[in-house]
Amino acid sequence: MKLPNYIDIAIIGAGVQALTLTTHLLQKSAKHYHKLLVCDPAGTWMSQWQQQFADQQIPYLRSPAVHHPDPNPYELRRFAEHRHNELFPPYDRPGTKLFNDFCSEVIHRCKLADKVYPAKVTQIIPTKHSSRSQFQLVLDTGETIIARRVALATGSGKVQLPDWVDRITSDYPSDKLCHSQQIDLQRLNLIGEKVLIIGGGLTSGHLAKGAINLGATVTLMTRKQLQSKIFDADPGWLGPKYLKDFHADPDWYSRYQQIQQARNGGSMTPEMLLQLSLSANKGKIIIDECCQVNSVKWQDDLWQVNCLDGSRHQFNRIWLATGTKFDASGHPLLQNVLKTYPTEIVSGLPVLDNYLRLPKSNFFIMGGLAALQVGPVARNIGGAKMACDRIVPAIVKPSLTIN
Repeated sequence: MKLPNYIDIAIIGAGVQALTLTTHLLQKSAKHYHKLLVCDPAGTWMSQWQQQFADQQIPYLRSPAVHHPDPNPYELRRFAEHRHNELFPPYDRPGTKLFNDFCSEVIHRCKLADKVYPAKVTQIIPTKHSSRSQFQLVLDTGETIIARRVALATGSGKVQLPDWVDRITSDYPSDKLCHSQQIDLQRLNLIGEKVLIIGGGLTSGHLAKGAINLGATVTLMTRKQLQSKIFDADPGWLGPKYLKDFHADPDWYSRYQQIQQARNGGSMTPEMLLQLSLSANKGKIIIDECCQVNSVKWQDDLWQVNCLDGSRHQFNRIWLATGTKFDASGHPLLQNVLKTYPTEIVSGLPVLDNYLRLPKSNFFIMGGLAALQVGPVARNIGGAKMACDRIVPAIVKPSLTIN
């Protein structure tokens, strides 16, 4: 695939958000098929998504069957007509293989397989050509391309680590302290090991199950009590029930607080909690709620862990399921763009216009960074569709284009 010199729309990232934007855009305007290019280092759609589900051995999605990249909400159910055993209650949550197969079918049907250019965008430089604003994308291959409009659709979250990680003074093997994004359960043998997992979200549950299956004894430590929720945010956030008041609130800081409260630092599904409590009854896992690490030290091939409550423990490994944080001002691809299009930033989140653009620009943002406009589910699959409802009109209607 040859890189063109100029493209109308450049989409950065080839994950669920990017695929959703592409299918929704083409549904509204087929002529945009030749006007768009997707950039992703993997060179294929959904690569990071599929890798993470495989690494953490996640059997099915948390979101229901109506949430997927196709514009027709019932398309996944139709696709699963002869695979009903791969839809899990409640709400027919699709199995990982079913979801991946469905996405492949969407990519094939929309002829999108060769739309992903295999390169990483390392820099975005806003430029002016005559009276029209444009963006120069610098790729890690050394190539550049000019785009009239850009949609940032990467995960965009920065790995969040507890403070005590920076205070570790002793050298230690890098595989003995990992963030959840670095763990591949398929490559490990943990027989006889003691593993400390920190975090109270669903990821920590998947890792705990995986470690137990690999022969480890697990301690799951959470700073507050475990929460049981089917979804990570109440379904009311997908429609007017909660969003009406949220969108009517002119105070960005108040909106940020509502987002934080709705997600509330992670939760587990009822069935995950049940599986963990059954493992606890068999002595395979200790669930240590309302407990926090104070300091750790690597000594005698073990982690010596001191907790705030004064207790001390030893572990072979520590896994951090502590999530990601969204921060526009620290995002490498937004540095130059924010200088040219200054934007208010509230606790890391940019204040975008109604079409999810940086003010007075043709630079669109979707995913977790668009939460002040989209709401608490912005980073989810359902949030991707909500973002498309705003972005697509601004791309296909000439009257909404900014020069």
